[in-house]
Amino acid sequence: MMKKIQRFGGAMFTPTLLFAFAGIMVGFSIVFMNEQIMGSLASPNSLWYQMWDVVSAGAWMVFSQLPLLFALALPIALAKKQQARACLESVATYLTFNYFVGKMLQHWGSNFGVDFAADVVTGNGLANIAGIKTLDTGMVGALLIAGIVIWAHNRFFDAELPDMIGIFRGSSLVVAICFFIMIPTALLTCIVWPKVQIGMTHLQTFFMNSGNLGVWCYAFLQKILIPTGLHHFIYAPFCYDSVIVPGGTSVYWATHIQDFQTNVHTLKEMYPIGFSLSGMAKVFGSIGVFGAFYATARKEKRKKLLGLMVPVTLTAMLTGITEPLEFTFLFIAPSLFVVHALLDACISTVSFALGVVGDFGGGLINWVALNWLPLGAYHYKTYITQVVIGIVFAFIWFFVFTFMIKKFDLKTPGRESDDEEMKLFN
Repeated sequence: MMKKIQRFGGAMFTPTLLFAFAGIMVGFSIVFMNEQIMGSLASPNSLWYQMWDVVSAGAWMVFSQLPLLFALALPIALAKKQQARACLESVATYLTFNYFVGKMLQHWGSNFGVDFAADVVTGNGLANIAGIKTLDTGMVGALLIAGIVIWAHNRFFDAELPDMIGIFRGSSLVVAICFFIMIPTALLTCIVWPKVQIGMTHLQTFFMNSGNLGVWCYAFLQKILIPTGLHHFIYAPFCYDSVIVPGGTSVYWATHIQDFQTNVHTLKEMYPIGFSLSGMAKVFGSIGVFGAFYATARKEKRKKLLGLMVPVTLTAMLTGITEPLEFTFLFIAPSLFVVHALLDACISTVSFALGVVGDFGGGLINWVALNWLPLGAYHYKTYITQVVIGIVFAFIWFFVFTFMIKKFDLKTPGRESDDEEMKLFN
């Protein structure tokens, strides 16, 4: 069961790998289309502006079509055979599902409590998925449909059919089966999901008012559950679904960056959300962990330790992928990992309390592209505060880890016996 959960988590993580490049291009396009930064060069009538507007349209794809990407990604990890075919089946079925939902709402939307004639705007419960006006089921809808397709694919893809209808074997059979499943699924979605959206609105209010305590609990659970793979169930609804803000914090932040390009209000006044600050630990915590391991390593092993730790530390800092670093001590010194989770929660909470907000769930690439670059001219004081907090906590990580390693003689990398190999764990 745990392996299945971890495979599911890996599938959930796949679309987020596209965020780094897309975020960079979004960040550049926002900056280069801003007249306050670029002057007359960024006039809407200029060729410069128009060229970057084209680039921007492509860069927003990841954020605009995130549910579709989740529907595509899940079969990659969970389909038992012919994963490429399963991805095609999943996309086809997901689009069919949304066409069904759209037509049902067009004809009977008032019966479900949905004003389908309204324009698609953030927060009104509607969405455009690949050009289809439909109900905004977000990541949950995509994963539900992809899960049904994976079940049908694993069960029926290799089913034998009579020769006269043999053309319906494989993907054709799976899509045909899912076609008929989607009709009642779409109907149930129209009945149930508007009520779920009302519940999500109440959840948004609760979490928005939870303050520092809510941020601390969220950050701690997200980190401490990494060994089980269950951390995906903590952050995914916040980042990619409408638990906090419509569409999830990642998409909401990216699509509202231009609204934050003002120094009339602080960032926290405009975006009072602290559930995207895990990158603070990924960047500054990684520096502290690396420093502690180097300081406590045996002198004759420090050179080899650098070869092991520098790549994984840079990976964590730049991309926010911390598992290679954290797994170097998770299994050999689990007490360190508990402290690591506690410090992670503390740095997120302190940062939020002192006004640091934004999309800081990843590494430095994410920070620069979706925060510092487009907003630095307006909110540089916030980012100075962020860096100061980070440096302070990097030293805290260093001293706490160094103390614990020496006090309890923990066999972290570089402290192994001569006959033990220094290696990464996974």
